[in-house]
Amino acid sequence: MRILLVSQMYPGPDAPDLGTFVAQVERELVERGHEIERAVLDTRSGGKLRYLTLARRARAASRPDVVYAHFLVPSGLIAALAGGAPLVVTAHGRDVRNIGAIPGVAAATRLVVRRAATVICVSDYLRRELETKLPEARGKVAVVSSGVDRERFTVTEPPAGPPGFLCVGALDERKNVVRLADAFARLEEGTLTFVGDGPLRPRLEGRERVRLLGRVPHDEIPGLLSESRVLAQPSLVEPLGQALLEAMACGRSVVATRIGGPPEFVPPEAGVLVDPLDVDALARGLEQAVALPCPNLAAREATAAHDVHRQAERIEAILSSAAALDPRS
Repeated sequence: MRILLVSQMYPGPDAPDLGTFVAQVERELVERGHEIERAVLDTRSGGKLRYLTLARRARAASRPDVVYAHFLVPSGLIAALAGGAPLVVTAHGRDVRNIGAIPGVAAATRLVVRRAATVICVSDYLRRELETKLPEARGKVAVVSSGVDRERFTVTEPPAGPPGFLCVGALDERKNVVRLADAFARLEEGTLTFVGDGPLRPRLEGRERVRLLGRVPHDEIPGLLSESRVLAQPSLVEPLGQALLEAMACGRSVVATRIGGPPEFVPPEAGVLVDPLDVDALARGLEQAVALPCPNLAAREATAAHDVHRQAERIEAILSSAAALDPRS
């Protein structure tokens, strides 16, 4: 198939951690023999005007068999308005939360859903949220996570010494990083490393046993996981939890929010699900998770259903079915 990939997030020279899950699926589709043309944004800079650039790139693309967009709005809307080939679009989370929260997004998303042959949601939680907000999406939604590369994220032995806790993601309110740091402070030993940046960084600086690495290339995440025993991701809400899947594939136990997608793939033997607003429960969760085996082979096994090869095969089938609907054929 000739696939046009449209995404507002894609790794680039100044943002190597941006939309790595999009590039991961793209690589798998290329390895499966498909030809992919990109209309993507690979930088965080440019403000809203950069979406005009994305629209120009989408319109300038050669004739594909199918368009595969990531995020309902704006990427999915840009792809829908470009017309032409059948459309498949993946919803990742914030794009669904924006429906009803930002003026105009509901109408724009409704247009995308009507235009799409299939809407992919990365978790069943997200599917339910989308179908509640836009009932017309029912019957058009497939649930396929972004997957995890289990050949790249492999089981390693943890280092000796005090336990290391790792948190990967933006330092913002949704990721709940301040409560996580407060809970960690109640533990008597160990280190807590934050990978990412954001507006709450000043509230984390200067804390004992806490490291702030800022943004790092995605290629460095496996090494950071190997230096840790537990990944802590107690977000206020987590539509999927890509970092959780990557940590579990490395045989690391996790502490995850019970709100969103994590309950769908984190069994008790792989980690602890917590109320993200309860600092006491979060502290207990850190203690319980670090007491689990490391490497945690049960955590690794739980990611088998999300292996990126398997997920790419499912996405390939969805794209092929959509391409067969092309009236131009």
